[in-house]
Amino acid sequence: MTHLLEIGEGAWTRLVLNRPAARNALNTALLADLAATLQRLATTPDCRAVLLYGAEGNFAAGADIAEIETKTTAEGATDPRKAHWAAIRAFPKPLVAAVEGFALGGGLELALMSDLLVVGPTARLGLPETNLGLIPGAGGGQRLMSRIGPARASRMVLTGEIIDAPTAFAWGLASHLADDAVTEAATLTAKLADRAPLALMAAKAALVAGAEAALALAQERQAFESLLDTADKAEGIRAFREKRKPGFQGK
Repeated sequence: MTHLLEIGEGAWTRLVLNRPAARNALNTALLADLAATLQRLATTPDCRAVLLYGAEGNFAAGADIAEIETKTTAEGATDPRKAHWAAIRAFPKPLVAAVEGFALGGGLELALMSDLLVVGPTARLGLPETNLGLIPGAGGGQRLMSRIGPARASRMVLTGEIIDAPTAFAWGLASHLADDAVTEAATLTAKLADRAPLALMAAKAALVAGAEAALALAQERQAFESLLDTADKAEGIRAFREKRKPGFQGK
């Protein structure tokens, strides 16, 4: 099975995360494919904008727990995923994300790298990494704070709260609230593809720079890596697999 579907739509492209059995969880292979595809589309003149969404009712339900479970702090420091995330963030053209179903953990971190975020009725968004004895590892906490402010970002990150689509829109996490996220996002992406491409790329670059200039992205990543060797991380993932409440010891 191809884990990333690419569908040309003339002046724009659909990219579909396609691991439905895993709720489109972002394993390293899928993240690498997405990064490589966006790098190619960045230099493809016929593609002026990209729409990103997940197959079969979910955007992406997080990172792949099996990969994180055994990852150590030393491995986290040299993790190839960091380069993949950087390549995705560096995509210079308009990126629209359509969220139905779960966008959790790494899934929400990916959605937060979009320029416009459309949520549908079933969307559920959150950064529940602290439930696993971890924190967001791809800049999610920082970008969430930039979008919705410190109070609401702290509420979501510290408690692991998952919010619905109307809340995401009301808080400013999502730019659009739709009855059908993919359909509305496709219309929006087509409109962007018809606008002045150099102006949109310049505008995006300025917006990203302004939003991220003061964010502690490196510090957040370093903190994530430091937690990979803790007993609490091991207990958090074990409890998740066993569908029980974790017993954290602060070790």
